[in-house]
Amino acid sequence: MTPLHVHDYGGDGPQLVLLHGFSRSLADWDAAATLLAAGHRVLSVDLPGHGRSPDTSSWTMPTVVRHIADTLDAHGVPEAVLVGHSLGGMVAVEYARANPNRARAAVNLDGFWWGREYPGADRVGEALLASSGAVAPPEYIEEKAANDSARLGIPADRAEAAARAAARLLPDGTWQTLPERATALEIRDELHELGALGVTTWLDGADCPLLLVQAGRRLPPAPGLEWFDDFSTRFGQEVSDELAALSRTRPTITVSRIDATHAMNLEAPEAVATLVSDYVRGLLQPS
Repeated sequence: MTPLHVHDYGGDGPQLVLLHGFSRSLADWDAAATLLAAGHRVLSVDLPGHGRSPDTSSWTMPTVVRHIADTLDAHGVPEAVLVGHSLGGMVAVEYARANPNRARAAVNLDGFWWGREYPGADRVGEALLASSGAVAPPEYIEEKAANDSARLGIPADRAEAAARAAARLLPDGTWQTLPERATALEIRDELHELGALGVTTWLDGADCPLLLVQAGRRLPPAPGLEWFDDFSTRFGQEVSDELAALSRTRPTITVSRIDATHAMNLEAPEAVATLVSDYVRGLLQPS
């Protein structure tokens, strides 16, 4: 397999591997990764079909996990704590499940999904696919960055760098959003399969230490997507209830919350870095 695109932040200490969310790239981690590199060895990865990584013939969790394992082999990383945001959080858990001898732990930052039959899932799927593989005008990056900065409070330069890294510049100066539509369809179907299990059943068999984090605040409603606030509030509460029950019965599971929206690694990199650092430090302390 062709190794995935990575960014090596250097640093000394426990190895961290950072994974981004759907339609995003490893650039989302720049601010948090720089902070984490003060006490860790840090590598970030573009998932297949995202950023500067090649696509894969079939976007399934087992295939993506194998791509990540091969990439880490190529960079001399035999063991790591996998830290993923959103889609990347689900991938981190699946990597830990498939590679118990290579994953010291997995951190899932707000990476939870729903089944195909979950009320409202079809509308979310349509919105997700609408922005995949589209060709956008030359001013797309500046407009998206300005919107993300105003809506989420992300510094303008950070928002622009993240938007630029997550899209592909075409020869005529336009931009193609990533992943491409065929890949997005495969990702959606994969997430629906995992989401249909429910959080409790999904995490059965994932026996390594897990830190499962939810966003403490909802995303501000976007024009035309006000209905999504009700959807995410309802789903978030259901996930919260399951996580609370799991944390009482499974000592390897730690549950936390960050005072930020779903875009936490862009919006609150200091809080994310502190949470991850404290968790990894706790793992290494003698019991």
